[in-house]
Order: sequence, then structure tokens, then C-alpha cells
Amino acid sequence: MPRSLDELVDLLDLETIEDNLFRGRQPETALQRVFGGQVAGQALMAASRTIDPERIVHSLHAYFLRPGDTRVPIVYDVERLRDGGSFSTRRVVARQHGQTIFFMSASFHTPEPGFDHQDAAPEDVPKPEDCPTLAEVMERATGRSSDAWAAEWAALDVRYVGDSLRGDESLRDPAHPARARVWIRAAGELSDETAQHSCVLAYASDLTLLGATLVPHRTHIGAGDVQTASLDHAMWFHRPFRADRWLLYDQVSPSASDARGLATGNLFDLDGRLVASVVQEGLIRQLRPKS
Repeated sequence: MPRSLDELVDLLDLETIEDNLFRGRQPETALQRVFGGQVAGQALMAASRTIDPERIVHSLHAYFLRPGDTRVPIVYDVERLRDGGSFSTRRVVARQHGQTIFFMSASFHTPEPGFDHQDAAPEDVPKPEDCPTLAEVMERATGRSSDAWAAEWAALDVRYVGDSLRGDESLRDPAHPARARVWIRAAGELSDETAQHSCVLAYASDLTLLGATLVPHRTHIGAGDVQTASLDHAMWFHRPFRADRWLLYDQVSPSASDARGLATGNLFDLDGRLVASVVQEGLIRQLRPKS
């Protein structure tokens, strides 16, 4: 995966093959399949390349159909479904080896004034600098060096606030047995291009969300007792934000059953503004020990 923010920005800078057709390169990685956030971020960038820059993405809905091959580029085919007076809609199909591995619909909107309200941000959350890095938390959980984390995820700065088993007492709510919070931002400065910030946030949003479904079961993504994969992913972008500034990712899993877990997440900036919401369902298949 990208080992710096510059590499992530390059990864999102797609090659134009033809009108509405783009190619995304692959980073060096030890992962066996393409990270879902990479495909979502690149697909959103492909759609954004066909949109008037004044129109900003407000929602996306995606399905992960097949594991992506990390050895070959991904081709993104954009269909211009509609350009209306204030909304534009795109459908993006991602392909490898002649097969569809992912598809997404995204809607873009010209900003305009209107009603405004939001849920309040969580209170008394520790500051990012007072929280351990996610790499440190994973090192304690798995015994693997935090350097291994940095080799794959150094493009993001992620600090672990806690979850409903560990951390602040406010996270231990019987009504929400599966909850986790992280601070997250790009590890460096981005340009002022709005689409770049949206694509980086789409990339980052897939990193920790499914992990919230495993909290009460005392396991984690990458553990040997569970098989995990993103199945679908939806995002709504509510207010302007910068992905290179700290965002609190408040994640809750309302349900897990039938080898699937559902997780929801709200992203708040340092001023308490709700800037985006995310919903994801993923495979969390419990593996039984081999006899």
C-alpha cells in the first residue's frame, strides 16, 4: 500500500485511456488482494474526472464483487447517467482480467443554501496526540512490529481512542456492545482540490469500520480465527472538510449475524461538525480450528 501521502495522491491520479475510461495503478504491497478503500477512492476519482468541478460528491454506494488482483492495474469505466440542473449521477465499473470486481454509483451536487442540523459530536474525547497510534495498538494485539503497519498504511495518521471493551468508560454502553473510535487524517498536506479530499476520505473510511463488528467477539481484522472482507460501502458527504485535518471516526456495529457484520460511522471535525457518514456490511466468517 502507499508508504506516504505523496504515493497515495499518485495512486489516485488515474491515467486517462479514452473518454470516460481510466486506469489505476497498483502500489507495492504484501496484501493478497486489493484494499477496498483503494478501489473506492480510485473509482470516485474516475467519476469526479467527468464532473464539473463546481459539483461536489454528496453520496456514493458501492459493492465489492471479487477480490482485486494486486499485480495488475484496474480499469475504471464511467457511465454518465445524468447531468441535471443541480445534480449529476455517475456509475463506475472496475474491471480486471475481463471481469467486474467492483461497481459504484455516485451523485454530485452544486452547493446551495438550505436547512441545517446535525447530531452532536461525542463529548470528552481524548485529543489525537493523547491517543496511541493504531500501529501501536495492533502491535500489542498481534505481536507484529508496528513497522509492518507503517509499510502498508503510512499514508494515514490513525490514533486509537478506544472501543466498548477497552478505553474510556463512555464507550462502554450496553445499548451499543460493538463500538470503536479513532482519530484519522492524511499523513501530510493535500492540495485544495475538493475531489482529492473526498477520494482520500473514501480510501480511509474502509480501514477500520468493519473492525467495529468484531469488538465484542474479542478478535480483530487479520486474526487467524476470522475471515473478513468488505461486501458493500456507502458514504454521504454532508459538509466541507479537509482530509488532512483530524477527523473523529465514531463507529458502531448495530448487528452481526449469518457471518456478516453491519457497521455505521460518523466523521466529525475538530469543531464538532458532522462532515460525513459511512455504512458498511462485511463478511466476518468465524473459522474453526483444523482438526
